[in-house]
Amino acid sequence: MNNQQTLRILHAGALRKPVAECAKLLQGAQPEIDIQLESYGSRACARQVREGKVVDILALADPMLFEELLGPEYVDKYYIFANDQIVLAYNDFSKGSVEITAQNWFDVLLKEEVTFGRSNQNLDPCGYRTLMVWQLAEQYYGRPGLFRQLDQRCRGELVYPKSYDLASDVLMGKVDYAFEYLCVVNQFGLRSLSLPEKINLSTPTHADYYKQATVSLQGKNSGEMITISGAPIEFAIAILKNAESPRLAKHFLDLILSRDGQQLLEDCGLIPY
Repeated sequence: MNNQQTLRILHAGALRKPVAECAKLLQGAQPEIDIQLESYGSRACARQVREGKVVDILALADPMLFEELLGPEYVDKYYIFANDQIVLAYNDFSKGSVEITAQNWFDVLLKEEVTFGRSNQNLDPCGYRTLMVWQLAEQYYGRPGLFRQLDQRCRGELVYPKSYDLASDVLMGKVDYAFEYLCVVNQFGLRSLSLPEKINLSTPTHADYYKQATVSLQGKNSGEMITISGAPIEFAIAILKNAESPRLAKHFLDLILSRDGQQLLEDCGLIPY
């Protein structure tokens, strides 16, 4: 099988099911294609490309990464295709799940017997978005020191490389709660608590409010730090400049942006654009 029959896709862990479903649809139309899927946190994906990993398609959980880490050397155009929100995921046996509400979730999480996790902000956008949600929650609920309290309780093994792995551990009962994208919650069949729109990063209406939250991250170069501001959650996709199968990559891109692709995204819990 030559390179022109192999399509390599690197994508955010949160996009595992939607990308896989779109890949199945493409393979159904062109069964001779060998489609290879690989997933990590979005920042980790972008860094792998910068370090020499060659793929055809890159699908990430934050369009900013194409600008910050990949343009213009590796990508000259990307497409925003869906949005989402941060929710608090849990299962039927999570401690405090009977009493938890949008007004008291932080009190439940701060109980000594309760565990909750997030993903690593330097590897996964869901991680830095979670930190932003905590900052916004401190102001929204009028709870000085809430961010610091949550941050101190969520350290070490409770910080995961990507949100997808964290959701798996919530499903298995290893962790009581997790800050997740709603699409990931839907993919795992978890229960979830919706947070107020002013803090869940879901809507452009509150974009100015979201900007109040900032997080420092590792930059493009070793030892460099950058500060990013809160913004509505969006997912984006691009064909890499050094793609070995640009024709197949274009077929996949066209599919995910098509009506059928958008329906698949919606079925997987995303809100397609």
